[in-house]
Amino acid sequence: MTVCELCGEETRSRYLCERHTVQLAKRLDDLPTLYAEVGECLVPRRSGPAEFVSTAPAGPRSPLDEDVLDTVNMARAAEVLQLWRVDVQRERWPQHTPPPPAALDANCRWLAMELEWIVDHYPGAGDMAREVGELEAQARTIVGDPAPRPQRLGTCVAADSDGVICGAVISRLPGQSRVTCRWCGYSYESEQDWLLLLHFQPREAA
Repeated sequence: MTVCELCGEETRSRYLCERHTVQLAKRLDDLPTLYAEVGECLVPRRSGPAEFVSTAPAGPRSPLDEDVLDTVNMARAAEVLQLWRVDVQRERWPQHTPPPPAALDANCRWLAMELEWIVDHYPGAGDMAREVGELEAQARTIVGDPAPRPQRLGTCVAADSDGVICGAVISRLPGQSRVTCRWCGYSYESEQDWLLLLHFQPREAA
């Protein structure tokens, strides 16, 4: 008989019970957004036209604290998840070379895709779940609870060399003063950028 490494519930030969498997999947999905908001909280906010969308902060904002910055940041979270990714790959595909360093969202996505195998076959599943939970808890001490969610601002109004408007959805985290379109790469950060984005939205969206 196998029991969940977190709660001791019988799991029928799996390292995590269904409840903790679902919880781990959700945390892997939330961590990139959560740590992006950590970065916003640890850097003094700028005021200006970028705030044309009325928002409420996700939680209490901390003053810039170098000790916190050293221990709770996206780079450290990415490093922790990278180590788990390397170890899972070593267990599952020992013939493969270790994966190159990747961003937090890429590591979370990779581990989430392999989660069923991890829960069924990886002895370190419980320790990984605990450490992911600790990363989430550390971030929440800064950004508050619940986890912040991106806010939809409209559609990208940048045009290519042929005058074709991008039209991809533009969203941001609460307080975020710079946004880069994931489709065309245009960055909205200046006063003019934000005013143009607002002005050229379709009438029904505006």
